[in-house]
Amino acid sequence: MTIFLCGFMGCGKTTSGKIIARKLGCGYDDTDEMIVHNENMTIPDIFAQKGEPYFRKIEAETVKSLCGKNTVVSCGGGAMLNSETAAAVAEKGGITVFLDVPFKTCYERIKNDKNRPIVVSSTKEELHERYNQRYEIYKKNSAVTVSCTGSPAQNAEAVIAAVKGYKDANL
Repeated sequence: MTIFLCGFMGCGKTTSGKIIARKLGCGYDDTDEMIVHNENMTIPDIFAQKGEPYFRKIEAETVKSLCGKNTVVSCGGGAMLNSETAAAVAEKGGITVFLDVPFKTCYERIKNDKNRPIVVSSTKEELHERYNQRYEIYKKNSAVTVSCTGSPAQNAEAVIAAVKGYKDANL
C-alpha cells in the first residue's frame, strides 16, 4: 500500500511520514529529496534555472513512479494540487492523506527556510493567500483529511487510524 501525504509547506509531512513508515514497517520516500537527487540540483536551483513548470512536471512523474510500492510518501506542497496526479494515485490504489494544519503553525515552521523558493520570494500575506487557495484543492484531491495539531507522534497515530478506517470502509 502506498500512502501519500499532502498539505501545505511545513504541515509535517516529512516528520510524520518517517514516524508512520517506521510504525507500519514499510518504506519512506520524500518526493523533494528524490527530485534533488535525480536532478543533481537543489530545489531553488531547479526553480531558478528550469522554472516552476518544469519542477511540477518532474514532481508529478516522481509521485506516479511511487504508486504501488509499500511506502509512505511525503509529497512536496504542490504535488497534489495537480488533479491528474491525484487521480493517478487513486487509480493505482494509493491513499492520499491531507495533513490539515493551521496556516499559523505552518508559517512558523517555514518562515526562515531558505530552501523553499516560494517562501523566499513571498510575504507572509502572500503565503497565507496561497495556503487559502490550496486548502480546498488538498481536501478535494485527498481520500482522507486528518487534523494534525498534536505532536508528530500523535499526528502519525491519527493518520494511521484514518488510513485503516478508510481501507476498512473501502474493501
